[in-house]
Amino acid sequence: MSLVIPMVIFMQQRMAEAGNTDDAKAMQAYMKTEQPFYGVKSPERKAIFKQAREHTKISSFIEYKRLVLWLWSGENREEQYLAMDAAEYYKSFRTLEAFPVYEEMLNEASHWDTVDKLASNLIGPLVKEHRELEGAVRGWRESENMWLRRASLLVHLKHKAETNLPLLEETILMLASEKEFFIRKAIGWVLREYAKTDAEFVKRFVMTHQEQLSSLSRQEALKNI
Repeated sequence: MSLVIPMVIFMQQRMAEAGNTDDAKAMQAYMKTEQPFYGVKSPERKAIFKQAREHTKISSFIEYKRLVLWLWSGENREEQYLAMDAAEYYKSFRTLEAFPVYEEMLNEASHWDTVDKLASNLIGPLVKEHRELEGAVRGWRESENMWLRRASLLVHLKHKAETNLPLLEETILMLASEKEFFIRKAIGWVLREYAKTDAEFVKRFVMTHQEQLSSLSRQEALKNI
């Protein structure tokens, strides 16, 4: 039997034991989702993941993939959080080979709590290192899935001086007319973050395109300038 299976079962059992019904209801209501929660908060979840790592060694990419996707397919929301914790923790397996795994997760993600971390922490670093992946990111901009469109912005979030500015500008202007709050917010967020690298660029960009950008996007972009 794969080592991954008992590792996942261990975490599921510990999560069930640590869960709090009232917290579970509150977390589910906050995320406005029908997916159930155990009611386990982040520090407890991370402690459980640490315990699981102490008795199971993930030593190959196939084990990494199985662990991440097995957790991701769990019934409760915290299992998706654990999947992202695991995906991020095992840095040696965050290679080009992992991109289809992360993209599969992204296609199934249903809210900002999972979409944002997948886009900025897992996919973003791969896109920065392997620019050929930008072709997939361009495709997300035209997806019917709003979360994929948001992800096409947030993959740039932590690229700083290595940001592909022509691609980011093009993506923002493609999505600027959208009425969706989560798109407008993401436009402002990614610009605000890039302003830490080049505030003058962000000011010029917002001024040049102020009629295209929503007031929310503009406010977010200039918040710290």
